[in-house]
Order: sequence, then structure tokens, then C-alpha cells
Amino acid sequence: MKYEISKQPFTILKLEMNAGESIKCQSGAMAWMSPGIEMETKTGGLGGMFKKMIVGESLALNHYHANNAGELVMAKHCPGDILAFNIGEKPIIAQKSSFLAATENVNMEIYLQEKAGVGFFGGEGFLMQKYTGSGYAWLEIDGAVDVRELAAGEQLIIDSGYVAAMDVTCSMSIQRIKGFSNVILGGEGLFNTVVTGPGKVWLQTMPINALAMNLYAYMPHPSSN
Repeated sequence: MKYEISKQPFTILKLEMNAGESIKCQSGAMAWMSPGIEMETKTGGLGGMFKKMIVGESLALNHYHANNAGELVMAKHCPGDILAFNIGEKPIIAQKSSFLAATENVNMEIYLQEKAGVGFFGGEGFLMQKYTGSGYAWLEIDGAVDVRELAAGEQLIIDSGYVAAMDVTCSMSIQRIKGFSNVILGGEGLFNTVVTGPGKVWLQTMPINALAMNLYAYMPHPSSN
């Protein structure tokens, strides 16, 4: 199977599939495909549906099987990028709801950081996804991507929502923003996310929640009268 990522920022993932190959993807991800590629929707049972609901994925995954060689194209739902990860080389931890597609031997599971407060206050970490197994996973990234390589013990302080993915060797915690005026007037919330190396961190420049809030300011609102 060959893949190509193009058309940024309205990004598409093009898969050239050989006969007999299969992939799984988020519901609604397919944009167009060749004849001879068939879709089957699977829920993964009640346990699988519950896990998907927790991390914000669609409750069912679509599995595409190529009876004949052909093309399968998936499109990102908002401006941004698509990243490809070879999971067989190294497991990856990624933000919830970033999953786009994966080869069939990639496993996805809920990943919990040691400190539950990371998820409730830091915006990242408590509910993320861990990708293991063999093959490729393709993840959706909001905006552009910046990759940082952290040495052992090196830390990066990140505003909540900007962590897209990180190597499994990295760890995550939260840091409270100090100063009353900083919290009230700074516009950065109460906490920052702290990622500690060693490993790579993939940062996204336009978290979808930040984009939505910026657009909301320009939308007409019902009169209070």
C-alpha cells in the first residue's frame, strides 16, 4: 500500500491499495474511491463503542477492503494537516479525536496519564489515545505542525490544546499559571501542559476549539431583548 498526503491546508490522504489490502477509518472520512473497494462498518462491541465515546470518536469504524487494486481518498474535516506514523517502529500517544485511519494491525486504546487532573484542567493527557501494533496510523492535526525533539528531562510548557502527539517515552503533567492578573487577564486559562522528554512532540498551531471560539466572536447572536 502506498500513500500520499497533499492539498494542505485542505488536506487529503490518498491510498493506493493492492488487491487484498484493508484499512480502517473514522466514519465519514472517505471522500472518493475506485470501484472494487468495499466498505464494512464495525462497532467493536459494547466495550469498543464505550471507549470510542469517551475519546470522542464515532461509535463505529469503517473498514475498506480492496477486492481489486484501486484508490481510496480521505479528506480532513477542517483546515490542517495529516501526519503518518509508522507504529511498528514506535508507539505513539495522540490527542483524542485525532484518528483518521490506520492499517488493520494497528491497535488503539485509551491512554491515561498518572495524574487525572491533567485531563480535567490541562486539556490534554487524561484522555489520550495510544497506538501500538504494526503498520501505519494517519492522524488529523489542526493547523500547521511543529515538531520538537526533547532530550531526557527536557521540558516544554505548552498551552492547552496545542499538543497533537508525542512519543510514548514522553510524559505529561500540568502547571498552574501564577498570578491573579495573569489568570484573569492573560487569556491563557488556569493551567499549562508540561511535556517532559525524551522523545518527539508534535505541536499543532490551530486547535479546533480555539478556532471555534475565534469564529464565534464574529457570528451574529440572538438579541437579549
